[in-house]
Amino acid sequence: MMLVPAMLLQDFGRAGGSLIGSTMMPVMLALMVVLMVGLWKVFAKAGQPEWACLIPIYNLYILLKIAGRPGWWILLMIIPIVNIVISILVAIDVAKAFGQSAGWGVVLLFLLCGFGYLLLGFGNYRYIGPGGLVRSSVPAGR
Repeated sequence: MMLVPAMLLQDFGRAGGSLIGSTMMPVMLALMVVLMVGLWKVFAKAGQPEWACLIPIYNLYILLKIAGRPGWWILLMIIPIVNIVISILVAIDVAKAFGQSAGWGVVLLFLLCGFGYLLLGFGNYRYIGPGGLVRSSVPAGR
């Protein structure tokens, strides 16, 4: 019974840290590549330049355009606590722009760290515009 706590207290030294670091780095890089591919497809469906997902601040600006939010919201992303609220709002708006519910946006885009972008990009979801409004080619007033 005392074996498990004794093993937890054992110092593995540099070898343990090196093993964890060398294992986690490829896993995190693979995760980033997979999520970037999903964002690439979302940008393509929304009619935005796909390569924009590769540029750190610019991809957030394009995501705000897809969500129908103003570009100055990027500044709100550097304020602690406020950035969490803004991220949730953007996730909800992106979900609505693809015809999904607010709950879908919060769970799949925010809580599951962007795996919803893979579903939006590779699924049968269609970009219908900011706020879930269907874009029309007929000018207003006709």
